[in-house]
Amino acid sequence: MFRFNILVFAGCTAVLLAGQACTDLNEKTFDVIPTDQFGTTPEQQAALIGPLYNSLGEYFGNYNELNATTDEQIVPTRGGDWKDGDNWKRLYTHTWDPITDNNQFNGRWNWIYNSITSINQQLGTITDENTRAELRALRAFFHYVAMDLFGNVIIAENVGTGSPDQKSRTEVFNWVEKELLEVYPKLSETVGGAYYGRFNKYVVDMILAKMYLNAQVYTGTPQWQKSIDRLNTIINSGKFSLSGDFFDNFKVQNQGSPEIILATPFDNSKRGGMNIHMRTLHYDHKLTYNLPASPWNGYATIAEFYNTFTDQDARKKMWIVGQQFDAAGTPLKDGELPLVITPEIPAFEMPAGPVARLAGARSQKYEIQRNNTTNDQSNDFVIYRLADAYLMRGEANFRLGKTADALADINRIRSRAGVQAFSALTLNDILAERGRELAWEYHRRQDLIRFDQYTRAWQFKPASQKFRELFPIPKDQLSLNPKLKQNPGY
Repeated sequence: MFRFNILVFAGCTAVLLAGQACTDLNEKTFDVIPTDQFGTTPEQQAALIGPLYNSLGEYFGNYNELNATTDEQIVPTRGGDWKDGDNWKRLYTHTWDPITDNNQFNGRWNWIYNSITSINQQLGTITDENTRAELRALRAFFHYVAMDLFGNVIIAENVGTGSPDQKSRTEVFNWVEKELLEVYPKLSETVGGAYYGRFNKYVVDMILAKMYLNAQVYTGTPQWQKSIDRLNTIINSGKFSLSGDFFDNFKVQNQGSPEIILATPFDNSKRGGMNIHMRTLHYDHKLTYNLPASPWNGYATIAEFYNTFTDQDARKKMWIVGQQFDAAGTPLKDGELPLVITPEIPAFEMPAGPVARLAGARSQKYEIQRNNTTNDQSNDFVIYRLADAYLMRGEANFRLGKTADALADINRIRSRAGVQAFSALTLNDILAERGRELAWEYHRRQDLIRFDQYTRAWQFKPASQKFRELFPIPKDQLSLNPKLKQNPGY
């Protein structure tokens, strides 16, 4: 027999997902429940799903590196720093190799399918219909991610030891759609509170809208109107609204944003992993924000992307450029030179020195937590938010020839940013607006592919082959499952 307090961790996880903290771990035993009896009531079964959302919390960690395959994020070599066997250069120039870079892709594959396996194991013990629906939606989401990244993948509906069949991208698309539509009626309409960071109807609406928006890529058949229908449900629900300040969505305590549809909760002491500031800031930004350690001076954006923001655009403040200062306001130096961050990056591989250390605009989109005691921050990472829903609906309407409706949605987002409304639209305008609004939220690869821009040339990257729109099936998985076939081109 085990005391009830062994379940405190699961309970704390569920509470943390609700935006709260579990701070009293002292044992208070009011009852004793054998482990084989816990999970027999709907309330107990719902408590068991909290730890399964930990895998969703790894979304940030699994996507931040893959974003270096786009035009909005670069990780240049600065002397010996960030050389890493030219891993970052291969990602950025779309020259990754299935053998050399196996760990890069195998890690993402394992994240996806280990998460699915954990969900399937729990589904075997869950009888409450609403809880089962939520878990099936979460499982479908991970299949959607697999389909998006790798194309022809496996559908894992049960725990098994055999070699599962590989399914076509269209088959996976149809299965994910079927799963989400089947569970939809049993999902909650509650937003926030106990459902913050969890799957409800509106999260599923957003996943379906994303799938339909990209259906032509996934299946060869566009489904613009279906995307609009799902987005209408979100927008017309009255459950969400645009934050008055764009940056409120990304502040240190951002769980109260009315714009967030789905976020993964982080806490600098209770749930680590949100460390984008360490990846992007200059070493001496430690003195600006009173950080406990020097940042790693890596991630940046190229001038071509930075220059898509006008000076009137409030969102331009997401980038750090110019003279930097310490916490007292004293100008910082890099050696003997003023510490001035420049948007221009002279080369992908730069010799050691201040030019390399200062090159490239850095991101402060997620508020940097001052006087922090750890290298992790307490900003929740936003996966889906209302502004994206408006931009998606605007794009889908534009593709259907409904330009007036498209302008209304896209100009709503531009208005908040303080920039002049569009009087006319092109697809390039829409893609650029999505870039300005959603930079470093990890939608860019999907967007570039949908607009047929992912393989074009940009600074330091020549035009790449069409097959690079899919990542390779990891060689480790090909070895484990003889039914898997490598994606064409690899």
